[in-house]
Amino acid sequence: MSKPTPISGFPEWTPAQRMIEQFVLDRIRATFELYGFAPLETRSVEPLDQLLRKGETSKEVYLLRRLQADTDGPAGDDALGLHFDLTVPFARYVLENAGKLQFPFRRYQIQKVWRGERPQEGRYREFLQADIDIVDRDTLPAHYEAEMPLVIGDALRSLPIPPVRIQVNNRKICEGFYRGVGLTDTEAALRAVDKLDKIGPAGVTELLASTAGASEAQAKAVLSLAEISAPDASFADAVRGLGVSDPLLDEGVAELTAVVETAAAHAPGLCVADLRIARGLDYYTGTVYETQMIGYERFGSICSGGRYDNLASSGNVRFPGVGISIGVTRLLGLLFGAEALSVSRSVPTCVLVAVTAEEDRAASDAVAAALRSRGVPTEVSPSAAKFGKQIRYAERRGIPYVWFPGADGDEVKDIRSGEQVPAAAGEWTPPRADLKPLVGPAGTGV
Repeated sequence: MSKPTPISGFPEWTPAQRMIEQFVLDRIRATFELYGFAPLETRSVEPLDQLLRKGETSKEVYLLRRLQADTDGPAGDDALGLHFDLTVPFARYVLENAGKLQFPFRRYQIQKVWRGERPQEGRYREFLQADIDIVDRDTLPAHYEAEMPLVIGDALRSLPIPPVRIQVNNRKICEGFYRGVGLTDTEAALRAVDKLDKIGPAGVTELLASTAGASEAQAKAVLSLAEISAPDASFADAVRGLGVSDPLLDEGVAELTAVVETAAAHAPGLCVADLRIARGLDYYTGTVYETQMIGYERFGSICSGGRYDNLASSGNVRFPGVGISIGVTRLLGLLFGAEALSVSRSVPTCVLVAVTAEEDRAASDAVAAALRSRGVPTEVSPSAAKFGKQIRYAERRGIPYVWFPGADGDEVKDIRSGEQVPAAAGEWTPPRADLKPLVGPAGTGV
């Protein structure tokens, strides 16, 4: 068999990187639960017609079909695609289970998603997301939109990563402003502005003209709005200074002001009002979020989301919600690429129990069992080689302690310092810092 060729966009971490990922997920999960979000996992596939009507995603959806399926294309129950985010399947879940849920329903979801994008640094075709959403029946109070950045801020601050800045905007500001300047196709205008970082002001001006029917003056006004950015509620004065009036615009300004002021009271500097943030998915209707990691801004957002009012409805009943998603694989991929994270050892093992002779392996197994029963990660030496070789085996794997069973009593050795002391498997406990691998920024000695 020839050597396999890696498939781009489908990352496979090393064991050490996977331990860092698990650490990150544990921290994120703990923060989500501190805020009262309950865990949920949905299926990996959704009906294709549902996936294709939720924003500009038709070119990115992966189809799912049997090898022997009809070559004319999927139909009916066979028309399935892998989900490209966790919001669409969550909305479907809410509709199917509304009678069993207590509203407002707060859930977190940590799962893989798939998008047929062009792979590049920090952007993958299979990746892990960590989502939170709050959904209510009929109406959802705007204060939940102010809560989202607080949860994400706490979750990301609990990780050994660079500081983050959450950029917030409100779709109502954009749509109200566009109406106020006379544009009727506000969705086309939003999609054009969402490409500002990619194609620049001149490109957006052309796109506004071709897709939204904007005049030169209207395009100039739209770009003037997108230029507004402030770390506090002063953005509202800048918006009013543009001289455009519309009730929806006023509503959006009030809602965004509440988000910025709530975040500033909780964590000064966490949020900034940035009116160029639009988000490409069509289902957002209120506050939208994008998050940049300081020092990695050129790679774009590592956490995003927003308010949606029309994603889930059944008859006359609507289920509006607000959610935000951490791109865990994206975040870690960027940091792994920069060698910015480290783990204190590449295996969970804290203690290697030496084997004096193969006929005495049962005694070593008993020591390991006693240590494991007390929560100490332990493995037994693979062979009864000379103790020097067993110690070198532990060194290569990064295991800090070697345990030596003895007829007159056991001893444990810290192979980093060379200190060796008598020990009993039912009592000895390693220092807390050695019990599990430590994760931290590279160069910090963890």
